[in-house]
Amino acid sequence: MSTQPLLQAYKSKNLELQNRVVMAPMTRSRANNELKVATDELQGLYYEQRASAGLIITEGSQVSERAVGYINTPGIHSKEQVEGWKKVTQRVHDKGGKIFIQLWHVGRMSHPDFHNGELPLAPSAINPNGKSYTPEGFKETVTPKAMTVEDIKQTIEDFKNAAINAIEAGFDGVEIHSSNGYLFHQFFSRTSNVRTDNYGGSIENRARFFFEVLDAMKSVIPEEKIGARFNPSLHGIFGMEMDEETIPTFEYIIKKLNDYNLAYVHLSEPFNDVSKVPHAVTEIAKHFRPLYNGTLMINAGFTQESGNKVLEEGNADLVAYGKPYISNPDLVERFEHNLELAAYDQDTFYTTGKKGFTDYPKATLQTNQ
Repeated sequence: MSTQPLLQAYKSKNLELQNRVVMAPMTRSRANNELKVATDELQGLYYEQRASAGLIITEGSQVSERAVGYINTPGIHSKEQVEGWKKVTQRVHDKGGKIFIQLWHVGRMSHPDFHNGELPLAPSAINPNGKSYTPEGFKETVTPKAMTVEDIKQTIEDFKNAAINAIEAGFDGVEIHSSNGYLFHQFFSRTSNVRTDNYGGSIENRARFFFEVLDAMKSVIPEEKIGARFNPSLHGIFGMEMDEETIPTFEYIIKKLNDYNLAYVHLSEPFNDVSKVPHAVTEIAKHFRPLYNGTLMINAGFTQESGNKVLEEGNADLVAYGKPYISNPDLVERFEHNLELAAYDQDTFYTTGKKGFTDYPKATLQTNQ
């Protein structure tokens, strides 16, 4: 057994993993078929190749047609999509791996092209002034439609149904994508949520939608099969700006999650330099570890060395790796043997087909004769 913390098995009351290396969720835009189905030959092979991870978290998968904001992303809301994912989970399980699906609603980070001309949904009618990746290329985002209470109720139902579908498809659990400037994050932030009803104003109100979704999901699947992802210091991306209530909002959410029996909480370190941003926290794992009693996963920019260090220091239990997993399907084995990592081709991150997706080779181990 390796002495590296990353390669140690992890066991909590809700998770039993062969190591502490997690494959982070990454949009790859390979579901380029009419029904947005994950296929055996593409996603099945891709995730199977990476099954030595302690845990795989899939790319964000939309919970409804209204949740879409990028081309060729798979869904988890139709029978055909469930059947497609069944083949993927089977391949991962046959290799001894574990796999969660990330449940996704992009909110205002979308475009009318995806919704038959209708406006994307959001907590408030505030344009993020970003770009949406549509079938016709990148287009400027528009001012979204402020969700009615009925829209909110329907979206809660969509997440609930997606959770049921995920378990039927053979997933070991689900991750709520409440991060990175998408729908839940839009509710959390005062820069994107100016509602005056029960879903706006106070910190408790802005977190209400997330907890209503979580409560609905745990009514239909075991709550220990649910994880949630957050990005507390996201700033200047997707129209998100931090203010004096941003970190207190996430502190409230993370503390309240101690009342739940989740699989894990997944946090991101800042995506960009926020050292000069007022009210930002520059070291997320260190800040939030004392607030959460359950399994804490951290990601964003970790190397083998820094991943081992954050575990050694006790600031996280699991480390999620994104881009390194694109070009290193055998990331765990490379860590184990201290091998150099293969470089990824950024030009193929969001293209279609096998190139840059399933064609990265595993390392050849040299043995001393």
